[in-house]
Amino acid sequence: MTIEKQPGFDPRLAWASEGGTLLAGACPVLVVVDILRFTTAVEVAVAHGALVVPERWAGRQGQGQGLPSLSPVSLLGIPAGTRVTLASPNGATVSLDLADAGAVVLAGCLRNASAVAAAARGLGGPVGVVAAGELRVDGSLRPAVEDLVGAGAILHALGGRPSPEARAAVAAFLDAAPDLPSVLATCVSGRELAARGLAGDLRLAAGYDVSQTVPRLSGGVFAQLS
Repeated sequence: MTIEKQPGFDPRLAWASEGGTLLAGACPVLVVVDILRFTTAVEVAVAHGALVVPERWAGRQGQGQGLPSLSPVSLLGIPAGTRVTLASPNGATVSLDLADAGAVVLAGCLRNASAVAAAARGLGGPVGVVAAGELRVDGSLRPAVEDLVGAGAILHALGGRPSPEARAAVAAFLDAAPDLPSVLATCVSGRELAARGLAGDLRLAAGYDVSQTVPRLSGGVFAQLS
């Protein structure tokens, strides 16, 4: 439905591939947000000069194919020029779906929120921010608070005349901003990662505006926007 594209507002917010694909018809630039952990991993890898190839998730079977870890911490030492494939059911899949819909796709997280917002504005046209969310075992969407907060950080930096959906995300970010590490550590996704011994990823993801890196998906590869 046209109304779901949030006409008359800039910036706008949508969830997952379905919502983002709708926005793609009205917003030429879309920022994908998957804080724990895809877009944070992309930011870290691209900041070190690597190229990231997003891959659609093949379920648990894909875990045995030798794909690199989604852990941002594991990518801190990646050599410049490395081409790394990162598969995820959320951020990677959403990014590819939005590119297929014809949008310019940027990878945003808390670490590069203001830089990505400035770059998106510079590309022109209404900007949409797409919170990836998480997938439950049955395949249904679980809206994720970390992605709501991360999207809100980017939307806050975008300014403009945000849609009510975008305003709600900004409010969530402003509420969480004084204690981002705690919010990420105690949300559902954060607790899941901590239980797996990945608390380092949470600390890295909680860094706010510490990076000027702007990963853009072009030709199926995320690289630094030039």
